[in-house]
Amino acid sequence: MEFLEILEQIFSGQNLAILGAGLAVALSGMGSAKGVGIVGEAASGLVSENPKLFGKSMILQALPMTQGVYGLVAAFFIIFKIGLFTEPVELTTSQGAYFLMAALPYALVGYSSAIKQGRVSAAGINLLAKRPDQLGKAVTSAALVETYAIFALIITLIIVSICPFA
Repeated sequence: MEFLEILEQIFSGQNLAILGAGLAVALSGMGSAKGVGIVGEAASGLVSENPKLFGKSMILQALPMTQGVYGLVAAFFIIFKIGLFTEPVELTTSQGAYFLMAALPYALVGYSSAIKQGRVSAAGINLLAKRPDQLGKAVTSAALVETYAIFALIITLIIVSICPFA
């Protein structure tokens, strides 16, 4: 088998589309794990001082997880669009690249916003340490960061849904 034939098989349309779906899950999942870890470190310190705040701290710790869930939504949207679970659609390399590019807005923003949301949530943990009654303000601040992940997810889903060939 020639080198070009091997490259054509590796970079087939189907594989590029699957790579896009995989990046949406992997990058947003990595960001979510990092964000949750950042908040978890802060929450552990808070709970060691005041165990009664465990429930409130868990709310803040759960917030960065949503980007990972959105990554799964984007990936499943691509996977269903290319028929991976039913009858796969034959995609050219450029068509597969279309799905790869469609996944990138969410993959990149999901990664970054989960980490940023983790930092804001950790700051919210610090707020709870001094003012336990201010959970709503801490959650609101962290939720604002998530808005950009939602915007990116919407763009990814629109691009995938208007795909003219699958």
